[in-house]
Amino acid sequence: MLISYPADRRGRSHFDWLESYHTFSFADFYDPERMGVSALRVINDDIVAPSRGFGMHPHRDMEILTYVVSGTIAHKDSLGHSYQVPAGEVQRMTAGRGIVHSEFNASTKEPLRLMQIWIRPNQANLEPSYEQRAVPNQDGLTWIATGDHTPDTLHIHQDVRIARLQGLKQAVLPLHNNRIGFLQVIAGQIAIGEQELKVGDAVSIHDQLDPAISCSADAVALWFDLPGFTQ
Repeated sequence: MLISYPADRRGRSHFDWLESYHTFSFADFYDPERMGVSALRVINDDIVAPSRGFGMHPHRDMEILTYVVSGTIAHKDSLGHSYQVPAGEVQRMTAGRGIVHSEFNASTKEPLRLMQIWIRPNQANLEPSYEQRAVPNQDGLTWIATGDHTPDTLHIHQDVRIARLQGLKQAVLPLHNNRIGFLQVIAGQIAIGEQELKVGDAVSIHDQLDPAISCSADAVALWFDLPGFTQ
């Protein structure tokens, strides 16, 4: 079973410095049919103006990942970290019992595009922490964050695996019994079953093992392998 999340039904936040599209209910956007899938709660596609960004603000009890599509993030947090995260890298914050952070566009000239992802953790009041890692610039399905300590990935405190997909014409996505898949298109076009997905479209996959996809040459997407429970 496939459940579609069309791009034209996403929420939108528009400011002079930010253009943000919300796959799931977020901020002032509420859709009872878009409250997340399994442990996946937020996917925001954000474009941030030069030298602008999100000032210091708090989070707790959430795994927050940011995949940088283009540009560079200037990150600061209450743990004392001050880092830059360029395109092709991903960062993970465990908010746990409480963290405060800011995210700004490090460029004075070019816009920043990022995918912001929130995952519900498998326990509350974790020790807050921060981690970032470069994603290898290679074609295929590349795991970027996992809950099972897969080597060379960020660690998520949840039974979740996240991969970047690029440079493929066809692929079989790994999805086992009692798991839910979620595919979010960042660029290009991807076909799964009879559904054609374009930029901003997403689909959740239920009760289907190892779904097959076909992709345009420029297709880039995020693939989520999620626990088999619903919100």
